Amino acid sequence: MQFQQNKSPDEIDINVIPMIDIFLMLLIFFMLSTTFLRKSELNITLPKASAEQTEPTLDTINIAVDAQGNFFVNDQALVNSRLYTIREALRDAAKDMTKPIITIHADAQATHQSVIKVMDAARQLNLVNITFATQPMQEEEEGSE
Repeated sequence: MQFQQNKSPDEIDINVIPMIDIFLMLLIFFMLSTTFLRKSELNITLPKASAEQTEPTLDTINIAVDAQGNFFVNDQALVNSRLYTIREALRDAAKDMTKPIITIHADAQATHQSVIKVMDAARQLNLVNITFATQPMQEEEEGSE
């Protein structure tokens, strides 16, 4: 009598069906337990402005930009409109101040790039308190919105 089967030692029988079952169960588990976030929704709180005048503080740097792209720091005209010049003028104006507030007075016809230059120069100096000067709207303009 021969009780052993005639298998060669090179044949190894691996049963992968239980492993596939485990992976399917894990897949189902993770699909059911995962929470999906909606990243397409943005929670934005828009700023509000009022027509009330605020008291000017001592630590204020006024920067004016006219329609031709000329810059004025505290009513002093800059020699050119390069970023380096704006940054150095801001550094000189803010040297004795602890936390200066930068107020940008941009002409309505001034380019967007000129305002961004001022903001970039302030960012390079870590001056983060920036505000924009505006004029109050007339009553006729308010009704047309």
